[in-house]
Amino acid sequence: MADRPPSEIARETLKQLAARRLAPTPDNYLAIYDEIAGIRSPQPFPEGPLSSIQRVLPGQTPAQKRLLGQFERAIITKDWTSLQSVMVGYANLGLHPATASKPIEVADAPTALGELPAEFAEALARLIDNTLPALGDDDPRVIDMAQQLITFLREPTPLVTTAQLMLGNFSYRLSFATEEQASIRASLLELLHMIFENIAVLSVDDRWLQGQAEALMSASTPPLTLRRLDDVQRRLKDVIFKQTEAKARSLEAQEQMKEMLATFIERLARITASSTSYQGTMERCADLIGKASTLQEIAPVLQEVMSATRAMALDSRVTHDELQDLRERTEAKRAEVAKLQEELDRASAQARHDPLTGSLNRKGLDEAVEREIARARRLGSSLCLALLDVDNFKTINDRLGHAGGDAALVHLAQVTREVMRPQDLLARYGGEEFVIVLPDTTVEAGVAAMTRLQRELTTRFFLQGTEKVLITFSAGVAQLSDSESATDAIVRADQAMYLAKRSGKNRVMAA
Repeated sequence: MADRPPSEIARETLKQLAARRLAPTPDNYLAIYDEIAGIRSPQPFPEGPLSSIQRVLPGQTPAQKRLLGQFERAIITKDWTSLQSVMVGYANLGLHPATASKPIEVADAPTALGELPAEFAEALARLIDNTLPALGDDDPRVIDMAQQLITFLREPTPLVTTAQLMLGNFSYRLSFATEEQASIRASLLELLHMIFENIAVLSVDDRWLQGQAEALMSASTPPLTLRRLDDVQRRLKDVIFKQTEAKARSLEAQEQMKEMLATFIERLARITASSTSYQGTMERCADLIGKASTLQEIAPVLQEVMSATRAMALDSRVTHDELQDLRERTEAKRAEVAKLQEELDRASAQARHDPLTGSLNRKGLDEAVEREIARARRLGSSLCLALLDVDNFKTINDRLGHAGGDAALVHLAQVTREVMRPQDLLARYGGEEFVIVLPDTTVEAGVAAMTRLQRELTTRFFLQGTEKVLITFSAGVAQLSDSESATDAIVRADQAMYLAKRSGKNRVMAA
């Protein structure tokens, strides 16, 4: 194509402009001309090179932004005097105020900082590369800038000055992209909350949806963590399964109640029909008695009246028995539906949580520990399990009653949740025993954490009426080894807890 005469290329360019219905501007003409000729025309001087320079100039600080705007206007208006002032302004940005007005001499120009170390350049490239997935594809310009910067950093000898300039421009553009992503995430969470709240409002009488809506609202409340979302997802799946099973049984009971109601209506209709027939017989017999003139004429009529009355009484008795049986069956079904509703409530609230304390139950603990073990071994971090047992709990139960003992356990769970870290998990292991899962924690730090919890409990008395009750516990802490299961670690923690009990209670011992 490049060997064709310019005149022929020009004619073909005009044809393409018309065929593509493009405005005959210089830019459109030049783009199609280059496409047909297979060449790339040099950008007009000096506007083209100056525009390229403008794209790489820093623009992070207010002063740089102002100068960058002046630079762009100077190129558009071809005001070279203003362009000179802008360049002098950029040169003065890094100078001390006392010397900012002095002319810049060649000797004062900053010297090159050299080349980036290869390891540092590769670390920067990986950092930028790992940042891109979080930005999405909404801003192609920031993606292009990142790819150019990564490519430059992975060149054999990247210069510090060039890297600094490119990194400054990228970070400036990145700030807009991250701001936009944060706004999108906040808007999506707000929309989800509106949807879940609307579901909860529309399903006041539907406790299946109520339980699920509450779980979803909890999941979408900031701050969001993968651990928290994973836990709520597992809980929600279990709730949905249990609710589906219980709702099917509830629907079956409702269908049976509908059938009984239909039978009831049928019986009422039959009673009405019998009453109507009986009333008609009585009226006819009364008419015959009125017309009779002898006792012989009245006797058959009286016989018919007696037969109709006996039949009516028999029908009434049978119908009464049937309706009584129907009422008893209806009452039994109503009780069954109420029981199923209670099961649904428990399914929504107790899928993986203890109903008394709100902490994880054994099933929830097993899943949480399995997840934390996998995470710890993947990251090579430490994981501790602490087993604590309330001291003298039988005495508390005997003195305060079972309701008081339950309230004491609720108090302990509440204080524990307030004292421990957000990533720590509390589970009721059985009776007055609790397990605390401590991610990223060594055995020494675990013992210190349990000791802090003991001290906090001594400052927060449990109030039962007007009586103050001091709750203490003994605990054992075990750090999970590389090949150890959660069960083995809990057994070791239990043994350490037993030693703490034997040593005088209200103590913490490492396994």
